[in-house]
Amino acid sequence: MAVPEPDLFVRTERQRRFVALAGELADRFAGRAALHDRENSFPFENFAELRASGYVRLTVPVEWGGEGANLTETLLAQERLAQGDGATALGIGWHLAVVGKLAETRAWPPAATARIFREVAGRGALINSAASEVETGSPSRGGRPTTTARRAPGGWLLTGRKSFTSLAPVLDYAVVSASFEGSDGGGWFLVQTGSPGVTVVETWDALGMRATGSHDLVLEDVFVEDGDLLETFGRGNTCQVGTGDGAGWALHIPAVYLGIARAAHGFAVEYARTRRPNSLPGPIADQPHIQALLGQNEIDLLAARSALYTVADCWDAEPERRGELVPLQGAAKVLAVNLALQIVDRAMRVAGIAGLFRQLPLERLYRDVRAGLHNPPMEDAVLRNLARAALARQASAAAIS
Repeated sequence: MAVPEPDLFVRTERQRRFVALAGELADRFAGRAALHDRENSFPFENFAELRASGYVRLTVPVEWGGEGANLTETLLAQERLAQGDGATALGIGWHLAVVGKLAETRAWPPAATARIFREVAGRGALINSAASEVETGSPSRGGRPTTTARRAPGGWLLTGRKSFTSLAPVLDYAVVSASFEGSDGGGWFLVQTGSPGVTVVETWDALGMRATGSHDLVLEDVFVEDGDLLETFGRGNTCQVGTGDGAGWALHIPAVYLGIARAAHGFAVEYARTRRPNSLPGPIADQPHIQALLGQNEIDLLAARSALYTVADCWDAEPERRGELVPLQGAAKVLAVNLALQIVDRAMRVAGIAGLFRQLPLERLYRDVRAGLHNPPMEDAVLRNLARAALARQASAAAIS
């Protein structure tokens, strides 16, 4: 499906170029999405094309051979890619966000930073965080990892099991959170997934986003060198994700769900335009209740995309304000995901019972979009952070007056 023109949010030549690349890939991926969903299989061919096209190096800095895409440029491309295949878009989004956050913060040791930039740009290496565990729940809530790191000569030995590791079948690197043995603290370690002791257990068989390959990653005395300890966290900080420096890159998540919603809405518009039951003098698009459903979708898409790209533009243009933008980043995610759910639901109502059939994409889009509820940041935490930020602002204003 072509991107509707004009797109209010695509404003620069670089943005148009990235969206066009994503669109070429999305149109090919769309033809495979239903099969991979039905078979619960991983789209290896999609990731071969993502590598060959250079899409995987989108957020690598220019000086390292990448495109140097900022947050807004990345979100626009990801939203478009998700219109073809939401599972592939979400999967590659985790990779792009890890690299983009690193490019923005340079928080890792220089040698590890150079290694990742060089390998992503050079051979299309893929990377993702491995933080979730059954025992801790969402890592965004700050649970202490049960995965452990114990000292060994020249490095560390990691042992544990990570769940929901998207892209597990094709990952070259995982950024693993682990607790230091005998200490309250812990750290993030760079692990080559081909290392001895690393195995993938295929556990991912879910309602939606079935082709993300979000399997378990098992580590049994996996050796990493001292230089592979990337960052540390203390007892009070644990392994929270989506906070602090680089938190804006979590917006890749709502961009994908808005792409899914746009795909569903686009299908519903075309279905309404061409569906002509013999009980009506013209297409169902002429019916007021159908027009109301489509019109409300247009409003919700505008609202959600406006929130998303307002926050992203501010993140890119005003880095000094990023700390105060973190609660708004969460708000944009919650707004986008909840509106995306409503948009896809209305598209199903437009199609009627036909939307339940697997030969149409709507039932898959309906299942896929629901996964956004379970991606970080979680809605209750977002609401709490927004309330606290509002109370703090009010208290500050009262103290000044």
